[in-house]
Amino acid sequence: MAQNIQVTLPDGSKKEVPSGTTPLDIARSISPRLADAALVAKVRRSAGGTQPLATESSEESKAPSMHAPAAKDGWQFADLSKPLEEDVDLRLLTDRDPDALYVYRHSSAHLLATAVLELFPETKLGHGPPTDTGFFYDFFRPTPFTPEDLEKIEKRMGEVAARDEKFEREFIPRNEGLARFRSEGDFMKVHFIEQFTKQGEPISTYRNGKFVDFCRGPHVPSTGRIKAFKLTSIAGAYWLGDEKNPQLQRIYGTSFFNKKDLEQHLHAIEEAKKRDHRVLGKQLDLFSIQELAGPGLIFWHPKGGIIRKEMEDWMRDEYLRRGYSLVYTPHVFRVNLWKTSGHEGHYAQNMFTPMELDDAEYRLKPMNCPGHILIYQDAMRSYRDLPQRYGELGTVYRYERSGVMHGLLRVRGFTQDDAHIFCTPEQIEGEIQGCMEFALAVLKAFGFDKYEVELSTWDPNDKKTFIGGDEMWNMANNSLEKVLKQLNIPYKVIPGEAAFYGPKIDLKLVDAIGRPWQLSTIQFDWNLPERFGLEYVAEDGTRKRPLMVHRALYGSIERFFGVLIEHYAGAFPVWLSPIQVGIVPISDKHNDYARKVLQQLKDAGVRAFLDDRAEKMNARIRDLTMQKVPFVLVLGDKEAEAGTVNVRVRGQMQAEGTMPAEQFVQRVKKLIAEKAVGLT
Repeated sequence: MAQNIQVTLPDGSKKEVPSGTTPLDIARSISPRLADAALVAKVRRSAGGTQPLATESSEESKAPSMHAPAAKDGWQFADLSKPLEEDVDLRLLTDRDPDALYVYRHSSAHLLATAVLELFPETKLGHGPPTDTGFFYDFFRPTPFTPEDLEKIEKRMGEVAARDEKFEREFIPRNEGLARFRSEGDFMKVHFIEQFTKQGEPISTYRNGKFVDFCRGPHVPSTGRIKAFKLTSIAGAYWLGDEKNPQLQRIYGTSFFNKKDLEQHLHAIEEAKKRDHRVLGKQLDLFSIQELAGPGLIFWHPKGGIIRKEMEDWMRDEYLRRGYSLVYTPHVFRVNLWKTSGHEGHYAQNMFTPMELDDAEYRLKPMNCPGHILIYQDAMRSYRDLPQRYGELGTVYRYERSGVMHGLLRVRGFTQDDAHIFCTPEQIEGEIQGCMEFALAVLKAFGFDKYEVELSTWDPNDKKTFIGGDEMWNMANNSLEKVLKQLNIPYKVIPGEAAFYGPKIDLKLVDAIGRPWQLSTIQFDWNLPERFGLEYVAEDGTRKRPLMVHRALYGSIERFFGVLIEHYAGAFPVWLSPIQVGIVPISDKHNDYARKVLQQLKDAGVRAFLDDRAEKMNARIRDLTMQKVPFVLVLGDKEAEAGTVNVRVRGQMQAEGTMPAEQFVQRVKKLIAEKAVGLT
């Protein structure tokens, strides 16, 4: 007779059921509609347990070809058909639960692999995980897939979905699995089994129809539950990431619970393409990356340089207004400094190789903090001198692999708006609050009105090495959390994601098309003050260790600029625009008046450009429009006689109308002074 177990549901109600009951059985007992709608379950040991349920071996759980996400707070995904053998908390996820999308996309990857093997049976399978925006699967096939092949594969995926094949889990002996995949020439599956399973233990596979994959799941109940999907692209990928290994073909796709969400996502992709900062950077002549100089190194062109100046001026003015001191530190330091800071031992793979000079080895700096520490350390500080706030727009250099660099967003040389604060424990909450208020001021100034905040804390049970005792960590966690609550800022706690030297607040801005970007960060650090032996003289005359806060709000000038380009699609607010006003005289006889208006604008501090080329008026207007200039003034006989300007505003189909030149100048001055996002 089966032993009974207790299942606790989200509303706190409990069901006593026989051991071996499945989540689907529970769903049926609640309502047939829930059973039909359920896609996957989440389970954890009852009594508030945070340990995941015992399922696969720890080795098997590491396999890249098996894609169940790591258990969080003890919860883990499970098939609806999984027998429950102990007391558990249970959640039944439907298409109303965003968490279920992860599993749904994993099943979509299997749908893709099924279709590929049916159409191209000579293909060998790599792995196919879900991602934040969809899924992909790696394939080995000597013949390249074509766009036409992609259309055929997507059509076959629809046919497989229509067959409504069940996803069924099977456990088979390890040797049998190896023999099966070897006989089929699936060298990648053989590798995964050999690397990530143990001798004598069965391996997990999933079957739908005739397709079988080495996988630990879980999956939605059947292929028919996958309603909306789209294959998006093909890319190359080396087996195991090693260029000496065979070249694989990676097919990317995405899937959603319904066609409406899919269409919205595809529209967002098209919108993102239009906003690609690499394309707009070239079209608007803002920056370039020069092959002769090397990848990941940014050349700021005159128009981009003007925007950078505005960004830097704004930041430096705010530094001074908020009580920071401006500092400047060298680009290279002796290797011994990096040994003291710990970077030589823990970060060397991300640094450029040493340069051997006559007195020592030097390295380009990957960050500014050790330089600021040396400034602090140059004199003995009293508690009366604290806090010390050092701000620097410092250029740093990090060795990024060729394959990961991406325009302005991932580079080898970049400038951080880096600041470090040295303070007493009593001052720390006020300093954190000041940093958060500063971060929000950055967003407001540059026209971002949406953001997300994450508080990354330590997890004492995590295997990651965290330095410092419980008392220090609890104080730091509590200080950060208290400030967020005082400022009434919504936030999400991410346990175990703190840096090894302290907790942090990460602020992600959300751009015009809803994409979050990680930029601003505020971090505790008691590691570097300890390594460098930093001290201050306390009120009682004893020497104590200061606390240190790392703070970067742009993240980097380059990355922030890239996000700005994409957020505004190159149509910057007036105060940031390289050319704020374009002037087009109708003919040569209007050039003198045009120069007069140009000088009025320049005297008012407005960046104006006169296009008096011997081109047709409409062609010159079109060129300025393509450059996304906020205002274009068209000047003819009437304007010259009356001292007026005919105003065309970016984004408006019709000319706005005529106004006195001086009135227009004051209008633009006001928009610049207010750093307005709009043009009115």
